Amino acid sequence: MRKLIAGMKISLDGKMEGPEGMADWVEAWSDDYGVMPQIDACLLGGGMYPGYENYWTGIRNEPETPAWITGDPPTPAEREWARFTLETPHYVLSNTLTSTLWPNTCFIRQLEDISALKQLPGKDIYLVGGARTTASLIDAGLVNELRLIVYPLMAGEGKALFATTQHRHGLELRQVQQLANGRLSLLYGIA
Repeated sequence: MRKLIAGMKISLDGKMEGPEGMADWVEAWSDDYGVMPQIDACLLGGGMYPGYENYWTGIRNEPETPAWITGDPPTPAEREWARFTLETPHYVLSNTLTSTLWPNTCFIRQLEDISALKQLPGKDIYLVGGARTTASLIDAGLVNELRLIVYPLMAGEGKALFATTQHRHGLELRQVQQLANGRLSLLYGIA
């Protein structure tokens, strides 16, 4: 069975967004989790998908133009992810969205659809987010692995990654890697 792998960049105090609604401490939104060789599909929540689609379309269409999130030109790794999104099927969990600009995107309406997707042949699936979707899919027992990049700062007020999680979940630490600038990469299996 395919694994569902969630990846998030968070502050040390578990925030995925600061008080302004942005993770302004993140310098780039590339695949820093190492999932690209391992996956052949992406899953997102309906709240996150429109911004995700616009962001990566912008980088594909204008790869030298500063990105609105970071204010900097896309990194080589971000340009690589933008190309990857063009070729990779995306699934959006939403009861309200009905249209997309990307031809390789389809909507799924129920958690059972995610279970069925995991049963299909193929590589693993990357759960891009957002926070509410990630928490609900962890609660539903659908996420197999959690990859976090922890930034050495306390965001204070802001959106906590697991604010909407309803249950306690045991995690098995499988890998720790120290990254540049005091960041940590943590890989957990979800029990």
